[in-house]
Amino acid sequence: MCLPFSYSLVRAYKRVQLSGVFNVRKGKLALPVNRWSKRQVTLSGTCLIVSSVKHAHTGKMHILPLIGGKVEEVRRHSHCLAFSSAGPQSQTYYISYDSYTENLRWQRTASKIASQRVNSVDLSCCSLEELPAQLFYSQDLTHLNLKNNFMSPHKGVPALTSFYKSLIMSLSLSNNALSEFPLALCDITSLTELNLSGNRLSSVPAEVGTMHNLQTLLLDGNLLSSLPVELGSLEGLTYLGLSFNCFSCVPPVLEKLGGMERLCLAGNKLSVLDLAGLQWLSARYIDLRLNQLQKATVADVEQLAHIVHLDLRDTGLDELDVSSLCKLELLRCDRNTLALLRVCGHALKSLHAAHNKLKQLEVHPVPENLTVLDLSWNKLGCVPNWVWESSRLEVLDISHNCVTELPVRLLSSGSLRKLLAGWNDVCQLDERLERSQLEVLDLQHNHLTELPHNLFIKAQSLRYLNVSANKLENLPAASLSEDAFSSLQELYVTNNSLTDKCISLLTGHGHLRVLHLAYNQLQTFTASKLARLEQLEELDLSGNRLRAVPTTILNCQRLHTLSAHSNCISAFPEVLQLPEIKCVDLSCNELTEVTLPEILPSKLQELDLTGNPRLSLDHKSLEHLKYDSLINTPPPDQGVPAVWSHGYTEASGVKNKLCVAALALDSFCGIHEALYGVFDGDRNVEVPYLLQCTMGDVLAEELQRGQRQEDYIINTFLTMQRKLGTAGQRMGGSAALCHIRHDPVASSEHGGCFTLKTANVGRCQAVLCRDGKAMQLSHIHTVKDEAEYQRVRQHNAIITEDNKVSGVTDSTRIMGYSFLCPSVTPHPHVSTVALTPQDEFFLLGSRRLWDMLSPSEAVEAVRNLPDALAAAKKLVTLAQSYGCSDSLSAVIVKLSITEECCCFCEPPPPPPSPGPATQPGLHPYSGSSDGSIPLPQPPPTSSATVSELSSELSTSEMSSEVGSTASSEEPLPQAEPPTSHPNLPGRAGTHRPACRGSSFHRQFSGALSDNGLDSEDEEPIAGVFSNGSRVEVEADVHCLLRHNCAQSQQSTDSPPPVTLQSESLPLAFPSPSASPVPPSSPYLGGEARSGTLGRKARGNGSVACQGRNQDLIEEAADAPVKKQGGYFNAPAQPDPDDQLIIPPELEEEVRVCERNTLTRL
Repeated sequence: MCLPFSYSLVRAYKRVQLSGVFNVRKGKLALPVNRWSKRQVTLSGTCLIVSSVKHAHTGKMHILPLIGGKVEEVRRHSHCLAFSSAGPQSQTYYISYDSYTENLRWQRTASKIASQRVNSVDLSCCSLEELPAQLFYSQDLTHLNLKNNFMSPHKGVPALTSFYKSLIMSLSLSNNALSEFPLALCDITSLTELNLSGNRLSSVPAEVGTMHNLQTLLLDGNLLSSLPVELGSLEGLTYLGLSFNCFSCVPPVLEKLGGMERLCLAGNKLSVLDLAGLQWLSARYIDLRLNQLQKATVADVEQLAHIVHLDLRDTGLDELDVSSLCKLELLRCDRNTLALLRVCGHALKSLHAAHNKLKQLEVHPVPENLTVLDLSWNKLGCVPNWVWESSRLEVLDISHNCVTELPVRLLSSGSLRKLLAGWNDVCQLDERLERSQLEVLDLQHNHLTELPHNLFIKAQSLRYLNVSANKLENLPAASLSEDAFSSLQELYVTNNSLTDKCISLLTGHGHLRVLHLAYNQLQTFTASKLARLEQLEELDLSGNRLRAVPTTILNCQRLHTLSAHSNCISAFPEVLQLPEIKCVDLSCNELTEVTLPEILPSKLQELDLTGNPRLSLDHKSLEHLKYDSLINTPPPDQGVPAVWSHGYTEASGVKNKLCVAALALDSFCGIHEALYGVFDGDRNVEVPYLLQCTMGDVLAEELQRGQRQEDYIINTFLTMQRKLGTAGQRMGGSAALCHIRHDPVASSEHGGCFTLKTANVGRCQAVLCRDGKAMQLSHIHTVKDEAEYQRVRQHNAIITEDNKVSGVTDSTRIMGYSFLCPSVTPHPHVSTVALTPQDEFFLLGSRRLWDMLSPSEAVEAVRNLPDALAAAKKLVTLAQSYGCSDSLSAVIVKLSITEECCCFCEPPPPPPSPGPATQPGLHPYSGSSDGSIPLPQPPPTSSATVSELSSELSTSEMSSEVGSTASSEEPLPQAEPPTSHPNLPGRAGTHRPACRGSSFHRQFSGALSDNGLDSEDEEPIAGVFSNGSRVEVEADVHCLLRHNCAQSQQSTDSPPPVTLQSESLPLAFPSPSASPVPPSSPYLGGEARSGTLGRKARGNGSVACQGRNQDLIEEAADAPVKKQGGYFNAPAQPDPDDQLIIPPELEEEVRVCERNTLTRL
């Protein structure tokens, strides 16, 4: 096809994907007539456009439709592709590229176009106002998707009638901001499916009655309150979508639609469920979700025999009687306040009534065809009698009720395959158990002291058993003889009172793959018994009293995960010899040495040895890990107790994908603040990673601006939304931040000098333990909140059946998902509490953690654990044993708030240094009007920093700039104390003098990543060693404090550092002038412990900064300096390696020059 088409129009067309000048040849390569010529080639839309001249400023364009065609690689020519169109008159163009990369890029893009259906074109989300000319090159178009555009009803839509009046069958114009129904659509008589949802239509024209072939009409998410009478003439209409409009009753015209099978009226203004009115409708599937129904009227049974599917979720009903629907097969009435439910059981196949207040459920007659019954989250005291009489019931969920007994007839049912009865009050199971067909049995969170002795004998099909959080002291035998068969594959008995006696009973389960025995009373694990579990893949022995892991674990050749933290293990097990091992967690034990093999397992991803105070690692063990510059030493005595200390841990899901991140800064923007956060991306890794790397910097900038107390943390979330760039357009994540700040105003009003400000979006939450009780600090915003629902509906968003906005997220306030704005916003919930001596700790958790644990249960589980790391690990382990298979993260911050903490309410005086440093705004600390402890001011931010990033940045661009908001300019000399002696370049691997000999702090290099890590390290130092597949061991590089600090400072004639007036501080914080760290990269103080079971490797270091630990590793003086390899390198300060080394004989002359320079300034 050759058209007089100007190339300027091609460039103006927004769907240009690839373009360039290449050698082109038309026709067969064997013919000598055709020669190679330089031509402008453009891949636009679904067509390949080749210019007739080289630069395409004038002349014609050769257009080759690619849909249904071929894109093949020409082997006889290097970097050459053959593009062929479809049809009997197909043409072929050969294009030769300059490089293999260019060739591959064109081949991949064009192949996707060629593989599309010939009759289907997707032009959604292209910001189109008119139909592009290239659209009409496809002559067989029958399905056209134009949703999420800006099509005009008078300009763009009428063009369809000129080309596809008798061809197009399916057309989507949803979310095009149409204010009126395009009359041109009524002329397309071939349409069978029309989607106009998500617009601003207030009426439907009478001409719609001429569309006699229409079968599906979607008008959801508009402003309709009535329908024309002419709509009743559409006899072929089977599906009508009227959800989220303004209907106050069922439109009368629907009675004329005799062929309609599915009617959706969700999210309207119906107040009464008139079952008698439904008898005149022919619809078999009726959706009335999210209507504020006040009552439901009873109707005649014979007139409602056609309704088979009724959806009444989120309608607010207190009682429901649908016993008149004799043919009802599926009833959904979840998330109401039902106390009484009556249903006809003649044809009932599936009943979902979760999240109600049911105390009584009547189903008559007994439903013989019922297969699925969900009664979870109700107030049932017993299982209804008719349930075990249902002969075809396969799945029963009665979890989160008040059930005290499980009938033996239910457990012995011949059809029941899955029984979920956790979180009830069952104390005992009947011993008269007969043969059972159960495959999945969940009895966690009950009061069981024992299981039936013949459970595994009678239930030979049982594959999954979870009896965690009970009071079990022993387990039943697997079989009567050792040769008997057991099908059990997963066994969870965490948080019981099991002793060593149960170990011998496990050997009968030869097919066991997953075994969780965490938090029991095990002291030994018999080696011979473990040797028989050859099929074991995942073993969790955490929280017991084990002193060793048997060497017979080598018999478990399929083992990929071993978790044995929080024990008394002193010898490193030989698990690294297993071929499939991936994750090993031996943190919080008593390990003294680790013997690493010469070649680590190829699949190994983590080796967590944090929290082992006696662990010693030598250079020989770490040479092949490239950490030969670190050796282990005992921690120095800090002397003064910390006011707060933290521990955190993370765990990836079953797909080994870590979609969570944590932020932990014990010292943030000064010595009297701290910042902690948890981020959850649900199914994506990018958003939580970006939030973790950047949010602390953004908060520091907001504090620097000196905004009002209630605004700075809100602005942090709003600014962070923009900084997510393109990563936040289609992806999102939950976030929770806790900021501890010194506040003398709060001290006078509430009796405490520290305030805890919490902000969250999504389902990440924070909980404070005050006087042993859980205190919620967060709020989850969903459409269940009336205010949030009205706000979402005001912006014309559609809520799907799973209560997700536009089918994407169930949270109405969350980071990212900018394409859903303004329906979904990042505006957080903010709460502020004054910390008191009654506050023991607070914890932050990802969304899946709170799905498994209630706030009170989480607080009770870790309240008596003094170690924050062990407490965080316990929460994650419990959540995994309770059924969570997704990523998890927990941060626990121990508090020690006393009255002595408030002895430094006066701001420190400015140093007596002349020059610009005495001017307001140039001093590293600036006083605040409220009298709070002043914050160090960062250097001025340059225009090249991440704060200037626009939301249009790509993910790759964001990864290179989002690391820090610190300035690339050098700090003012008056605000920067000396770093080292001129003869000792200040790089990692050398000691720097500290200011106060009674404290210590982490040593940083000149280039600081945003989470406080040394960016010169090639791999993260977060309690983890790595061979490329993430093997972890904790390392905390710290600075040895020397008493000759004052002498070294006086020799440089620098201004004295800023010090606090108080002589005896209750806080174990370093001096703010000990290391010139900007607020965007705060150093740490206090105790900090971490664990990272299941963590994925991250290029910029550990998930969060770590402070003082029991596993401090000191720098070796003769250790080689590693190359710079940090993922994010914040240009906060010049690289110390680039500093000029001054010979000793010239030092005095240099000092004289410096003094003269300062005098002139």
